[in-house]
Amino acid sequence: MASAAADRLSYTDLYARWEKGNWSAMEIDFSADRDHWRERFSDLERSAAVWNYAMFFHGEDTVADDLSPFIDAAPREDQKYFLATQQVDEVRHAVFFGRFMHEVVEAGDGTIAGGLAAVEPELTWGFRRTFEMLDRVTDELRRDRSRTKLAQAVAMYHLVVEATLAQPGQHFIQAYLDDRDLLPGFRSGMRNVAFDEQRHIGFGMKLLRDLASEDPDVPAAIAEQLREVLSVSLAVFVPPGWDRSYTECFGFTLEEIYTEGARSFEAKLRAAGMSLEELPGGEILPHDMTPAQRAERGLAMLRHGFLGEKNGPPARDPEAMALLFDSVRRAADPDSGPLVLQWEFSDAEPWHVRLDNGATAAAPGRAEHVDIELRCRYDDWVDVVAGRLDPRRALALGRLRPRGSPRALWRARSLFN
Repeated sequence: MASAAADRLSYTDLYARWEKGNWSAMEIDFSADRDHWRERFSDLERSAAVWNYAMFFHGEDTVADDLSPFIDAAPREDQKYFLATQQVDEVRHAVFFGRFMHEVVEAGDGTIAGGLAAVEPELTWGFRRTFEMLDRVTDELRRDRSRTKLAQAVAMYHLVVEATLAQPGQHFIQAYLDDRDLLPGFRSGMRNVAFDEQRHIGFGMKLLRDLASEDPDVPAAIAEQLREVLSVSLAVFVPPGWDRSYTECFGFTLEEIYTEGARSFEAKLRAAGMSLEELPGGEILPHDMTPAQRAERGLAMLRHGFLGEKNGPPARDPEAMALLFDSVRRAADPDSGPLVLQWEFSDAEPWHVRLDNGATAAAPGRAEHVDIELRCRYDDWVDVVAGRLDPRRALALGRLRPRGSPRALWRARSLFN
């Protein structure tokens, strides 16, 4: 692997930064925040802030609980020591958000459990699915402390949850509050949380770099995990009823949030000595697009019902279906071809995808020569793409019926990952 930013960090330096950056969640004064919350926030701003902050509160609580297997699996003592400091940080963050929810928002009974329960209905479908996946990956790490499993857990935690979701969210929250000089106590706490998260992300990227240099199977394991999680984590910030005022009342759009997340994801992956183009298998995110273009594409996939929570039938107009099948052909392993796959839908027009050793194309209609034919409902195929329907279950129930030679079906298996 080429030299990366992670090479310039040491675990000793990261630990030293933790000692210098210690702060107290219990000493923050929320008295001015209570006045601002009641007098300077509109009803919409209060609703939108609780929706946003609730995800941070639950996220901090979950990751504090999930860190112990990381400590056990880390190969080196200095890695274990830093991870222990991170667990302390995450607990402190949860205490900070818990205090704010109780003392300013007046949610819950003053206990962490009571505060979490009070704001639990605010959590989005994407948030719930992402953190369910983090819990599952963490449970797997308890049973399997291999470098590949640790790398998958770190990719989930440090790269996706912290670098792609939390850090951009913190940036926009901080900018809004600073510009309007609001919530001084919360603002100071969020600033400290952001400093902690920068340190955590730096550690995670260094650990991924070191694990990849020690085990050649690590990049493929990371790629596999990222393909699975990004299909659900993309829906974390979808506001209730797609009401854009939940972010725009604070001065930023969904496009800006998603662009910042895409930019942070790619930058941190490169800091770990990897890039989207180099990871094995099909595309994780489009290589030929800017972060802003990826953000537009991701939001379109969500709006059309191709990703995220199922809310009615998916879009099936020609432009929407072109987006869906372009995503299918990008996700296919380029080494699967040459193959031609034909979709025969009972409730939509047919489409086909041509894989040819790295050259792929998707088009409407029927192909002249077909290696594999897939018969199913269009709605069911969209649910498979979105991760809402397990393809193995769809096959077992006859909702997905492939036809083709055993060799062709084996080569096309990446489409069902």
